Amino acid sequence: MKDLQIICHSKRIEDTLSDASIETRLILENCLKNQQPSLSDIEKLFLTKGKDRQVVLNFADFLRNKVNGNNVTFVINRNINFTNVCYMGCKFCGFAKRSNDLGAEWLNLDEVVIRAKEASKRGATEVCIQGGLHPKLPGAYYREILIAIKKVLPKIHIHAFSPFEIWYGAKKSRMSYADFLEDLKECGLGSMPGTAAEILDTKIRKKLTKNKLTADQWIEIIKTAHRSGIPSTATIMYGHIDSPKEWAVHLDILRRIQVETGGFTEFVPLSFVHYDSPLYLESPSLVRAGATDNEIELMHAVARIVLHGFIDNIQVSWTKLGAEKSRNLLSMGVNDLGGTLMNESISRAAGSKNGQEITETEMVEIIRSASKIPIKRDTLYRKLKTYDSEISVAGHDPLVSRNGSNPLSFLN
Repeated sequence: MKDLQIICHSKRIEDTLSDASIETRLILENCLKNQQPSLSDIEKLFLTKGKDRQVVLNFADFLRNKVNGNNVTFVINRNINFTNVCYMGCKFCGFAKRSNDLGAEWLNLDEVVIRAKEASKRGATEVCIQGGLHPKLPGAYYREILIAIKKVLPKIHIHAFSPFEIWYGAKKSRMSYADFLEDLKECGLGSMPGTAAEILDTKIRKKLTKNKLTADQWIEIIKTAHRSGIPSTATIMYGHIDSPKEWAVHLDILRRIQVETGGFTEFVPLSFVHYDSPLYLESPSLVRAGATDNEIELMHAVARIVLHGFIDNIQVSWTKLGAEKSRNLLSMGVNDLGGTLMNESISRAAGSKNGQEITETEMVEIIRSASKIPIKRDTLYRKLKTYDSEISVAGHDPLVSRNGSNPLSFLN
């Protein structure tokens, strides 16, 4: 087989596979033959240890290189969380507030537009807009945000509104998901974040939250968006009360959706941030304090393997993991560092210590430090700029994040 002659970590992939047990080697060899791993196979990959685990990580890197070459991408964007008021009661969320809580906010349209204009002036090609489910928020507010931004920034890409928000807006507007999404698309919606997926398992979801859309509803809304020509990301939120069995089911569902719709642009694992999460604070003996380093590495690697040929981009969330861990994962199946963000508040509200922004300069340096080629992209993964020079990016902030710390200190 031609693929078996490709070099992987200074060894041919056939030699790399020979280091694994027969069971693990057969699963990975079948992947090279385009045979999709079963639920049992996926769970076994998540549970690998020792040499088998290292082979899985190396194999994921082989697939990354096969699909993406030595390129690592990122997008310049800004998060705009227009309200943090939410009454849905998600137990893992440290972001939501009640209307009368200290720090509760609801941005008016003028303020949303101001933040979008600031982002555009700093080179952002995308604004990512999400908010809590404010009880007084009218369903029309979602379309009004889009219209207001597009009026002054017609070329900026608006990546907005999770399936949970679509469920809420459609309910408030008394519209079907399809009609609500079609209207948002006409108003300027370019793509959707595939958040609110958490774990697509009914028993786990019931423990994580109340009154939240079901796994079936999330799937229905995502499929409807894709059929409407609205692409989305795909996510998983793991490391709390879940296990490899649920992870396997989740990845299999995403793979099946992608086979049907082709609408996912990337997969983004989101490690549970426990510090200020009510879920953890109320039941620390029952809830894990986030995923372990071993689980984080295997999540990204196994996702690359399971989704190979279906979702080409595996993104790491630097807001969850920090710059150093994110850089290390670039050799374990990851090919995208996500966005610069400018303002990140959801992970920060749960206690994340990784700041609100990584600048363009920092993104380039992180990628170069992993011996990869930095590429600036747009939301839909079209290449905008390749940084093939060692000269620093001109006209941007120095290597200091917005919270005053240096995310690249690990390079020193």
